[in-house]
Amino acid sequence: MPEETDTRPWGDGFVRPSEAADWEHLLSAVTDLPWSLRFPSPSPPSPPSPSPPSDPDRGRAVVRRRWIDDIALVDWESGPFSGVRGARQIAETGDDYLIVSVMGAGSAVFRQDGHDWLLRPGDALFWESRRPARVTAREPVVARSVMVRRRLLEDAGCWMGGGEPARGPVPETQLLRSYLDSLGASLPRLSGAAVVAARNALLELGWGALQSASPPARRVAVERYLESHLGRRDLSAEQVAAANSISVRTLTRLFHDAGDTFTGVLRAKRIARVREELLTGDATVAALARRWGFVDSSHLNRRFRAVHGMSPQEYRDKGARTREASLAEPSERA
Repeated sequence: MPEETDTRPWGDGFVRPSEAADWEHLLSAVTDLPWSLRFPSPSPPSPPSPSPPSDPDRGRAVVRRRWIDDIALVDWESGPFSGVRGARQIAETGDDYLIVSVMGAGSAVFRQDGHDWLLRPGDALFWESRRPARVTAREPVVARSVMVRRRLLEDAGCWMGGGEPARGPVPETQLLRSYLDSLGASLPRLSGAAVVAARNALLELGWGALQSASPPARRVAVERYLESHLGRRDLSAEQVAAANSISVRTLTRLFHDAGDTFTGVLRAKRIARVREELLTGDATVAALARRWGFVDSSHLNRRFRAVHGMSPQEYRDKGARTREASLAEPSERA
């Protein structure tokens, strides 16, 4: 299927309202996703006409759509802008789309369902056409989006909902971006059968990349990280969030949605390790405190007693008595 492209030079570095309206019409026609667009207005000029922009790319915008069988690949490149999809734009949308947008350059803030996400190069965001959305870019941006009709994903068994972005450092996201770059370059040369194969691979790869950013998968990844770093006394939410390429806010939400807190889960994991070693090893309480991230033995004593109603040493003694009693029972019965 042919690609649709439009390039408009903005010689003075901004788009006047009439031109913004033209772009709204063009964007709707090319992508089937109407937006209400705003572009920066110039400051009052003196002399009367504004001087040419120092950055030639600032006065340039491109929107292009290409087809991968029944999936649309849309490229957007522009200077600073803001856009809104409200009730009117949603009603004018021709179908129910699920969209994966990958930032190529620049940064933008995307808002949907009450959440604001700062997208940087390499980040991928999954969003839905049937929900209100807002985007603001305060610098030139390059982005590539994959538009899929919802029923295509559902028919393939790929159930998804919009949510937290998959960040650039995540391997699945890097693979998706590389695949899109390669596909964009080779698409004109692909045969019909190859296009269908590329379409199917894109569905599976895109779904897998965004699933890696889903709350259940992220919670598992975070807890795996915690398990391998419990001995670090300075382990913080900021460090764990950074290591998992998410924000502290997202980390907090992962635990809050399950009725937990980051601090509570971290403490429970440390107490569990201490409890296990009290029953199976002979390390002192002070050594266990140092090994599992507590400040000292007094700190461990307080935390352990709050959970088990007794000190670590009392817990160890009780475990020893229980084992001795279980070993004595067979001989007594004999």
